[in-house]
Amino acid sequence: MFSSFALPSRRAVLAGAFAVCLAAMPALAEDATQKVTDDRGVEVEIPVHPKRIASISFFADDVALALGIKPVASTYMVADRPPEFLLGLTRGMTQIGQRAKPNLELLSEAKPDLIVAIRRYTVGNAPQLEKIAPYVAWNMELLDGSDKEIEALAKVLGKPERGVELNRDFRAHLSEIAAKAPKDTHPRYAIMWGGEVPFAFHDENTSASIVNAIGGENIAGAMTPGGEFGIDLSLETMLEKDPEVLFIYDYGPDRPHENNPIWKELTAVKNNRVFYVGDQWVETNGPIAREIVLREAAHYLYPDVFPKVDVKAEAAKIIPAELQK
Repeated sequence: MFSSFALPSRRAVLAGAFAVCLAAMPALAEDATQKVTDDRGVEVEIPVHPKRIASISFFADDVALALGIKPVASTYMVADRPPEFLLGLTRGMTQIGQRAKPNLELLSEAKPDLIVAIRRYTVGNAPQLEKIAPYVAWNMELLDGSDKEIEALAKVLGKPERGVELNRDFRAHLSEIAAKAPKDTHPRYAIMWGGEVPFAFHDENTSASIVNAIGGENIAGAMTPGGEFGIDLSLETMLEKDPEVLFIYDYGPDRPHENNPIWKELTAVKNNRVFYVGDQWVETNGPIAREIVLREAAHYLYPDVFPKVDVKAEAAKIIPAELQK
C-alpha cells in the first residue's frame, strides 16, 4: 500500500516532469523544420516559423506584407525608389541590390533565415545563397504560376488559408471585371520596356495574361515553344501592328524610344494612351501587384467604364494596418 506520504510525493515528481516537458516544447518548435520543393525541383528544408525573410524580387515582399509579415531584406528595381504598390515599406528593409544582381555580402549581413528568390536571376549562384540561409526560388512569370507560388509561400509562412483566400478573391475580381468589360472592343496593346528597341511581353506573362483576360489584344502575341517571355519590337514593327494602348515600365527619365520619329506616328501616342507604369507591372505575381495591375488595366483599356486607380489606397486595403505605421 502507498503511504499518505508517498502519493503527494509521486504527484510532485510527475508535475515537475510535466513542467519540464512544457518548458522544452517552445525550443523544439523553434528548431522544427519543414520541406518545400521549389521551381528548380529542389527540396529545401526551412524553418517551420521563418522570421527573417529576404526577398530577391518583390514577390516575397508582396506575399509577406499581404500576410502581415515584414521581411528584413529586399532587392529593388530602381535604387532609392521603393515601390508605391507596397506603400514604400521596402524602404525600411535592408537593401541588398538590384534584383538581377543581389549583393551577397549585404544579404548575409541581414542574417535571414529564409531567402525567397526569382529563379532566373539566382539559380546560377544557388550554392552561395544556400551558404547564407535556406533558399527557395520560383519562376514568377505566369499567372497560373502566381496562384501556385502564393499558396506555397503562404504555407511556408504559416498562413495557408490566407494564401487560398487571396487567390480566390483575385480570381473572383478578375471574372467580375471581365464580365463588365465591353464585349465589342479589344484594344490592341503592348506591355514593354522602353529603349532604342523596345522589349514587349508575350501573352503568357502575368501582366499580359491579366490584360488579355479583360479583353485586350497583345501585339506581341504568344511565346514560341521554348522561347523567351518577351520579344524585341522595333518601332517599325510596332507601327505595323498599331497598338492603341501602350504600357511602358517606368525605369527612369531616359526614354530613347520617344526620340524616334516613328514614335509620334503610333496610334497610342497620337491619342495620349501611353502609360508609364510602376513596378507592379513587371513584378506582378504577388497578390498586391496583380490586383493593382488588374484595376489599372481595366481603367486604361476602358476609361469610361472603370475608375482611375489610387495605387496606395488599393494596396492599403490588402496590407494589414499594423504594418503601415
